[in-house]
Amino acid sequence: MPPGALSYCRAEMQLHSQSLGAGPPLLILHGLFGSLDNWNTVSRKLSENFHVIAADLRNHGLSPHSSEMSFESMAEDVAELMVTHKLPTAFVLGHSLGGKVAMELALRHQDKVEKLIVVDIAPRAYASRHREILDAMLSLDLSAFDSRKPIEEALAPAVPELAVRQFLLKNLTRDPNGRFHWKINLPAIDRNYPHLNEANRVGRKFNKPTLFIRGALSDYLGEEDFPLIEELFPQAEIETLPGAGHWVHAEVPDIFVRTVSNFLKSN
Repeated sequence: MPPGALSYCRAEMQLHSQSLGAGPPLLILHGLFGSLDNWNTVSRKLSENFHVIAADLRNHGLSPHSSEMSFESMAEDVAELMVTHKLPTAFVLGHSLGGKVAMELALRHQDKVEKLIVVDIAPRAYASRHREILDAMLSLDLSAFDSRKPIEEALAPAVPELAVRQFLLKNLTRDPNGRFHWKINLPAIDRNYPHLNEANRVGRKFNKPTLFIRGALSDYLGEEDFPLIEELFPQAEIETLPGAGHWVHAEVPDIFVRTVSNFLKSN
């Protein structure tokens, strides 16, 4: 386990996480196909003022694999992570799928979340916009490749954006014999993918300060989503960051960190 990494134990799951800095605790949850490593730059900046705990969701990064993958199970993973870190409450920030998990945690365990930040995702149901990417990754016989470049090229027809292909290839690793394999649990993600597109509806509301951050160039969170956000999160604010798409934190990191910090420090 890398220096500074911390994990929690329960019978079903033991998430991998990394702890940085000191101050009020802030949990960070990444999106689909991602890992806590994608947040290293932002985590370091936020750790100047907060105790940042970035986690790998189940079936992602260095966290264990599981056949079960729902918003509820992933939210309970995070709740257990807080127990291990001895955190009665914390600020919680989630991007995309991590945002769905963060919302689920807040709606189910309002007492555990002091303030909530949701990045470029709404609590509604979504179309299966990652289906082609999943199919392309599952179709690759990684044993036939001996370097990363041909794998990246093989994904190009289904994933034309170079930045997205490079993002996906961060999930590649080699076994002790030098053969490539995916760190993420693609079969489980594939089987559970319909659940990951569902809406956050548990018949509850989160009545604490909430910030939704969206990228001006992204279509994940639109004005048509505002009524549902206001219904489930009555204290919600919505901020749009110019020049950013779906990966808001990576595309405008300084503005993103300032926006997050200002919200968390406000009374």
